[in-house]
Amino acid sequence: MRERLPTYGGQAVIEGVMMRGGKSVAIAMRDPDQQIVIHTEELGGIYKSRLTKIPFLRGLVILWDALGLGMRALTISANTQTGEDDQLGGPALYLTLALSLAFGIGLFFLAPAAIRQLFQHLGLSNWWSNLAEGIMRLLLLIGYIWVIGLMPDVRRVFAYHGAEHKTINAFEAGDDLIPEIVATYPLEHARCGTAFLLTLVLISVLIFSLFGPMPLGWRLASRILLIPVIAGIAYEYIRWTATHMHWAFVRWMIKPNLALQRLTTREPDLDIIEVGIAAFNAMREAEQKQQEIVL
Repeated sequence: MRERLPTYGGQAVIEGVMMRGGKSVAIAMRDPDQQIVIHTEELGGIYKSRLTKIPFLRGLVILWDALGLGMRALTISANTQTGEDDQLGGPALYLTLALSLAFGIGLFFLAPAAIRQLFQHLGLSNWWSNLAEGIMRLLLLIGYIWVIGLMPDVRRVFAYHGAEHKTINAFEAGDDLIPEIVATYPLEHARCGTAFLLTLVLISVLIFSLFGPMPLGWRLASRILLIPVIAGIAYEYIRWTATHMHWAFVRWMIKPNLALQRLTTREPDLDIIEVGIAAFNAMREAEQKQQEIVL
């Protein structure tokens, strides 16, 4: 068995894959001539700071930086495929990220909280109204992923997501990273952003169900203010389960997370898997060079 990558993170980008290790990140994508182009860079200092050692707080720090990294990867990939040199960065990058977060918070947190007030008017108890809000939030998440997954372009992005998972699964099983071999591995992987989203929603159901009656304004404010708390708990849960996969009951606990990944992944063809392998190999090579510099 080869070593696992507890700090690994990956995601599909437009016609490409981003692989993140402990010190470096690599993006593999195809240019207009369908040749694989590799972009590597060292991770920012935030990943080496003491903040990443503090439970609950480390999740917020790493997740925020990972969002920015993902946006930058999307831009690099899109520019490579179109042949453009201009890249989104600085204020424009974080403005785009902020707008995306505002949309997500509005759709998945504020909208269910506002609709929840209707259940109280229907005579439901506070506990049942909170539970109904949580169920709405969960259904919105699943429905949103399912709907965008019907779009051809998104389905292709989900195929790259599947290639990323298959590549990591093959590596952790100690197999050779050859497209035909990697293709035989599962689409699901325990350390996935989809797993984090589902965990975030489920924890929010538990926490918000404990709240008593309150005016709509305070209810909406509480949903926003508690997102960092819930995100920190969700990160620690994902981190804990990923390091205890040898326990049978942990493998049982993560089954809902793995099931949801069926919506965010598609079976990739060999050309797509080749891109995933190229991204992973480039990341591993960059990690080894960083290790040599330290030694």
